[in-house]
Amino acid sequence: MYLKAHRRNKDGKSHVYYSLTESVRVSRSRVIQRRVLNLGELNTTQVDRWQRTIEVIEEDGRRHQMRLFTDREGGAPKAEDVAEVILSSLSLRRPRQFGACWVGCKLWEELGLRSFWEQALGECRGGVPWDRVLELLVVNRLSEPGSELGAHQRWFPKTAMDFLLDAGVSVAEKDRLYRCLDKILAHKEGLQKHLAERWRDLYGARLDVLLYDLTSTYFEGETAAAPKAQRGYSRDHRPDCKQVVLALVVTPEGFPISYEVFPGNRSDVTSLDEMLRSVEAKYGQIGRVWVFDRGVVSEENLALIRQRGGKYLVGTPRRQLKAFERELLGKGWQKAREQVEVKLRSGEDGDLYVLARSVKRRAKERAMRRRRMRGLYDSLRSLASAVRRGHVRRYEVLLRRLGRLEERYAPVFAFVELRYQPQGEHIEQFSFGLKRTALKRAYRYDGAYLLRSNLREEDPGRLWAQYIQLTEVEAVFRVLKTDLALRPIWHYTAERIEAHILVAFLGYCLWVALKHKLRASAPGLTPAQCLDQFGQILMVEVWFRLRDGRQICLPRITEPQEAQAMLLHQLGWRLPEQPPPRITAGQARSCVADR
Repeated sequence: MYLKAHRRNKDGKSHVYYSLTESVRVSRSRVIQRRVLNLGELNTTQVDRWQRTIEVIEEDGRRHQMRLFTDREGGAPKAEDVAEVILSSLSLRRPRQFGACWVGCKLWEELGLRSFWEQALGECRGGVPWDRVLELLVVNRLSEPGSELGAHQRWFPKTAMDFLLDAGVSVAEKDRLYRCLDKILAHKEGLQKHLAERWRDLYGARLDVLLYDLTSTYFEGETAAAPKAQRGYSRDHRPDCKQVVLALVVTPEGFPISYEVFPGNRSDVTSLDEMLRSVEAKYGQIGRVWVFDRGVVSEENLALIRQRGGKYLVGTPRRQLKAFERELLGKGWQKAREQVEVKLRSGEDGDLYVLARSVKRRAKERAMRRRRMRGLYDSLRSLASAVRRGHVRRYEVLLRRLGRLEERYAPVFAFVELRYQPQGEHIEQFSFGLKRTALKRAYRYDGAYLLRSNLREEDPGRLWAQYIQLTEVEAVFRVLKTDLALRPIWHYTAERIEAHILVAFLGYCLWVALKHKLRASAPGLTPAQCLDQFGQILMVEVWFRLRDGRQICLPRITEPQEAQAMLLHQLGWRLPEQPPPRITAGQARSCVADR
């Protein structure tokens, strides 16, 4: 890497610009020069041609204009506003992540979250506004999710968040990050209303169709101070851990408008009434269409929606397919999409029922059943061999082992017939067989769905297309748990647990805003790929010695490469202006750490 001068004649005047350039070998016989960052115009060859000055910041904080001359262009004139730079003293220090953090701050501003939280939190502590602390937490959740302690110790020092937030290192103090969580939960309802307005204004989102689903997230550590931390059905396959249930309402485009946190042992079917009241309190009671899966379906819940003048399109429990067994075997199917067929039928209760069967889903369900049946058969063979050899003699031991197998292979355990006859407390024989009739009936239902709706729609294909929009909610949960690291939760107080979820919710709002901007301008990219591209843009400090013994630091944002520059153009964004230089006395040190 070396310093390169670029000369340009403009309006009859000569200008000299400098840049840091590196040589990159692209083949055995070809080497190219790649510009890493621009330092700008440091001087001109003649004093009378000098027209551009730069603002510098002295060590005591004073700002003023100075002209910079270098030792390569002749002697500098004697003047108070002139500083002579020794170019041979060039050193490059403190490279930090800039691009991904800048994207997070840019989205934060576009969603109006900066102004919302400035008004909501208002006060400062130690000269640092709480809204900037929250912005730091959310940008960390978006770009490199981790704990508050990790953000304080590892993430913040290697980023340019101090420059982006116009704050010093105190914005990332450990105690300040934790105490910020204690202040944000009271503004949850106002935040959701604000975001719903932004989704409408920016993306034309409508609230007449809402998708509803639930998931769980688990804890590590003690949770005695959190009443909602309970054991229940774990979607994360961690029944050994306590959990909470997260209920989420999104638009068909994936924009979240409301969420609630329920105790970990709350069943899905009991949650709808509370969510209906929550959404109506924030957005009014109008005739919305609610779309949710069979885990939330009950006759009471459907009646509740009808009483409110709403509509529903829901999946039904699998057992209800038995009433439509003849329809499954009959003809009259309509193709909704590739490898999906649908059929519309009216029910005795006045609702419409949509029968659907998917070739891909059928293959998946059969493969899952075969794998489970193979595991169950292997386990039962081992158990039968243990009984035959006398390793398992007591009847209660056999029952315990069968109970464990039933728990492990619950979806297929009903397809086997167990044969044993206890002799008092002992067991002499044990065998098993296959229930072929039950298995044949199950194969008949593979890949089949039964939807129920009170909509007046004559095209079953449209109802099916509307129902499968539930995948948007599943995508939200997937992003929250993987890309935004919602799980596991390490907090142990009730308020900070819900604040942690709120920070992850805000991180997803930035994520989905970036997703829709990319969909319009760069549809081939995902938010993760976009953040990775911008993550290659760094901020570095370029240091020079001055003739008078002081040192000057030029914080510089590295030059975007071709792919990054094209992405900036497509999104309609421009990188911020380069920060002003700082002049210090003595040894070189960080020029932005003490801001």
